[in-house]
Amino acid sequence: MHDTASVTNPVSRAGTRRLAFFSAVVSLMAVFAAVGATIPLFNVYRAEDGFSNADISITVVAYSAATLATLLFLGRLSGHLGRRPISIASLSALLLGCLLLLDVHDIGTLISGRFMMGLGAGLASSGLTSYIVDSAPSRPAWLTSVASSQTVMLGLSVGAIASGALVQYGPWPRELIYLVVIALLLLSLALVIVSPKTATPAPGAWRSLRPRVGVPARVRRLLPVAAAVFLATWAAGAFYQAFVPALVEEQLHTRSTLIIGVVFAAYMGSSVVGAPLGGRFTPASAQRLGMISFLAGMTGVITAIATGTLVLFIGATVFAGAGQGIAISAATRGLLHGSTLADRAPTFSVIYLLSYSGATIPALVAGQLTSALSLPQISLGYGALALASALFTVLGARDPYATGCER
Repeated sequence: MHDTASVTNPVSRAGTRRLAFFSAVVSLMAVFAAVGATIPLFNVYRAEDGFSNADISITVVAYSAATLATLLFLGRLSGHLGRRPISIASLSALLLGCLLLLDVHDIGTLISGRFMMGLGAGLASSGLTSYIVDSAPSRPAWLTSVASSQTVMLGLSVGAIASGALVQYGPWPRELIYLVVIALLLLSLALVIVSPKTATPAPGAWRSLRPRVGVPARVRRLLPVAAAVFLATWAAGAFYQAFVPALVEEQLHTRSTLIIGVVFAAYMGSSVVGAPLGGRFTPASAQRLGMISFLAGMTGVITAIATGTLVLFIGATVFAGAGQGIAISAATRGLLHGSTLADRAPTFSVIYLLSYSGATIPALVAGQLTSALSLPQISLGYGALALASALFTVLGARDPYATGCER
């Protein structure tokens, strides 16, 4: 017996539709600003609490594993309970995570806080992204995929830079950023509560908890290349979370938390800039262009690590991030081609399952290797993954339609 799909409940007025879109975008940004806020503090925890690189990599794995589990079991729930309840649950989980991180002095607390953030991010990755797609304007055509995929990157960038600045220059360096993010999450919660519904709740919520992974048959042939894009680029994102703070200090010779925030934001933020560029090309062409740029940037990053050149490191990071944005938004656009309301939450669940698998598995392996390999050697492994994924994308990328160009 098939799950009963949600039916459309159109937002009757343009003003309320814009409110739903604005609320969903702001909320998704707030969720991932909270996630990004922890990154510049990793070196503080290393220095003051004695955490190791392996400890920090485990926190990244805990976050990603929680997100994966949430997507696997709860990824379709917003299609049955509605976008708003799932969005509210997401923001509430992030609030609890931030409250836990206000008092970090042992690795268990850090892991617990990041785990709660992972639960919230998993709910947001299906619920809030579907809310964005439901309420997005129909023109320009690329706005839906860019807003749903790149708001995540924008939130991570804002959170990391704000955290780096407040840790370095503000009072209460270990707590202030979390207080700021808590305020943003509470504002987002209020916006979602007053926003209109975009889908009517439907029966089948309990059945939806049974893991079911898949995309509509019409775009299934696009999934292998999309998987290569998501796996490689999100693996690099986890690399920047888990290892770049230590690399910046050890190889590039600066302890500035602001620089760490800027470096992380350079990767995530340039993704936001790169994403709209992909709208000028077909999804297949944009994925090829994006992954070639991503590979070139990662090559520059590895070179900068080997030579200890901070300027090259930041410049190559920007280039890799822009390539990531082009490739991810194009892959998302392809998988969303011709989607219905009922398709969107399951499709986003698949997208983020692949993405967080890319973040989790390499980080888990790399974390176990930190006792045997140096950080520059670990970065070579991420470079090899970028090379393999770029080659696969160049050779295998396809469009979701035979002819024409979506703009």
